[in-house]
This record gives sequence, structure tokens and C-alpha cells, in this order.
Amino acid sequence: MPIYHKVGNIPHKRHIQFEKPNGGLYYEQLFGTEGFHGHSSLLYHVHRPTQVKEILKSYSVEPEIAIEKNIKSLLLKGFELQPKDDFLESRTDMLVNNDCIIGLAAPKKSLREYFYKNADADEMLFIHKGKGTLRTFMGNIPFEYGDYLVIPRGMIYQIDFETSDNRLLYVESTSPFYTPKRYKNESGQHLEHSPFCERDFKLPEQLETYDEKGDFLIKIKKEGMMHEVVYATHPFDVIGWDGYNFPYGFSIHNFEPITGRVHLPPPIHQTFETAGFVVCSFCPRLYDYHPKSIPAPYNHSNIDSDEVLYYVDGDFMSRNNIEQGHITLHPKGIPHGPAPGAMERSIGQTETLELAVMVDTFRPLKVTKAAMGLDDGQYYKSWVE
Repeated sequence: MPIYHKVGNIPHKRHIQFEKPNGGLYYEQLFGTEGFHGHSSLLYHVHRPTQVKEILKSYSVEPEIAIEKNIKSLLLKGFELQPKDDFLESRTDMLVNNDCIIGLAAPKKSLREYFYKNADADEMLFIHKGKGTLRTFMGNIPFEYGDYLVIPRGMIYQIDFETSDNRLLYVESTSPFYTPKRYKNESGQHLEHSPFCERDFKLPEQLETYDEKGDFLIKIKKEGMMHEVVYATHPFDVIGWDGYNFPYGFSIHNFEPITGRVHLPPPIHQTFETAGFVVCSFCPRLYDYHPKSIPAPYNHSNIDSDEVLYYVDGDFMSRNNIEQGHITLHPKGIPHGPAPGAMERSIGQTETLELAVMVDTFRPLKVTKAAMGLDDGQYYKSWVE
């Protein structure tokens, strides 16, 4: 996160004694990224955060791959994914490579019976349907339709839903999520031409601090395995923290589109970047205003990226027969562009009301068996007239 934040009580200087009111010391923890080089925060715990009582069991959660090397454009009908009660069990990996996992989830109930930690990847949850609160040891973040939730790796969290009809897109990244460098100055502040700024972020507040001992189950994902670990103290025992590494939210509705006289390329929609992919937000916006403009995107070759589009809401002007929750995959190696008739329909239009999330990966994506169960089987032929 490019801004400094603090919650709760902290000592006036790093790495010094921080005394409890009734005697004893709080326990300091560095919560960092990229070793000691990247963004970090300093947390202060009531109990030692290192107390593992037992490891109950470990089991594989690696996705089953159906297509290892793919050249076919696909359309996945995401809302056909069947809901499940449990948050983790509902998460279903769709497209994967060594940099990321892209998947869908439809949890019906809150995650309260255990805690969860992803030790391998930063997570981005996009809330398509649902409302609730992300609860973490660094504070809580309320969320609703259209919110991105960025959760750093190693974060212990639970999630409360106020709704039972919940639909999420998630992306797990082996490198941290950052906002685009070209929208920031040398110190990390967002510049005046950025499509969003620091005021738009939802920062963690409402710190929950529990001074409890017992058996607390944490499911930890690491190297394609899920490990069920029992902690001796409540993981939400942080009394305060400060720094730059923490979960946060951002609403897609706060993204301010950049427009021009002629059609502008997808990077103008970029919202996040990682070492292995970028995330873009396609939002309602005015169309191009050159008198001869063609608002629909021009045909382009996917030579360096696999393009994944998740359709959220509105009128998807460049495609035919697209519905909410659909995912299209346009793999590298072949060109793609507007569906037949879309270019002609766009001429003379003044605005689009589309809402979509795009993930462009720099390395090819493998297709899981679960994804093939949602595939329409015909999309790759949709450009044939």
C-alpha cells in the first residue's frame, strides 16, 4: 500500500519496550513483504504470535488441470458455479500459472469456525454480489458490491457476510499488488492525473483485540497444501500497529475513466499491477468524441498476454450474448476483437454502461477441470460470420 496508516496503540519508537498497563510487555512483530525490502508494518501482540500447539492434518488443494497448453478462446458461465456454505470450499480455481490463480467463489455463510491465512500469495477478492465485513488481525473493512479487497500474504482473516447470495472473483498473486507506478510520484503519492487517489481507499479500522488462550484453528495455504494448525492464543490479539503493509478496499465505482477523441488502449483502465499480471477496471464512461471515431476496440493480437475478462454488469458493447458472471479467456498467440456487428453498432453511440474486471497475465494460463465444467464450448467460433 503506498500510504502510511496506523490503528490502535503503539510505542513512540520502533523496537523498544512497550509495557502493558498491568505489567509485562507486548510482543512486536514485523509484518513485511519481499524480505526486509518491501512494504511492512509493525504489529504489537498481547501474546507471542509464534505459539503453535498442534498441526492436525495437511491435504492438497492444488487445482486439477484439464488443458496444460491452451490456444482456444473460452467463455465460462461463472454464475453456474454452485454455491457452498463454507468460504474456502466454495473457492474454485479456474485459470492458473506460476504467477497467479484466478477463480470464483459462491459462499453462502460467513467464515467464523476457523481462521484463514494464505502463506503463498497476496489475494484480491472482487465482490460481485454480497455485503459484509472483512475481519483481520489488523482491523476490519466493510465491503459491498463492486469492492476490491486486497489482502497481503500472511494475513490471518475471517469474513462475515450479511447476505447468503454472494459471488466473488478472486486472484491469488505470488507477487504483491501495487497501484500503477505511472500514476505515482517518487514517494508513492498518486498524481493528479491518476484515475483514483488515496481518498478512495477503504483502510482497516475497528481493531478487534482478544486476550484469550485456548485452541484456535487456522487453515494455512502453502505450496498447494492446506495445513490445519492450532494456535494457543486468539490470532486477533493485536493492540496496535503502523506501517505500509495492510489489507485495504477499493470500489470499482470510484475508478474515474480516462477518455479521448479516439479509442484508447486497455492500459488506461489499469487499477493494479504485479510482477506477473495487471488488473484493469472497465467502468461506465463517455465514448470517444472524434467525429469519425469507432468506440468499439480495434482488433489486436494477444502475443504477450493472456486476457481474462470478468463481466460484472451493464452493456458489454464489444461482445454478443454476454451475461453477468461470464468469464472470457483470449489466449496469447491469436488475435481477437469485437464480435461481428459490435464495431458497427458502436458508431454514433455516446456512452457505455459496462462494468468488468480484466486480468492480463504475462505468462500463459492453464485451464482447470472445474473451468471446463462451466465452458460453453462454442465461444472460440464466435468471430465467424
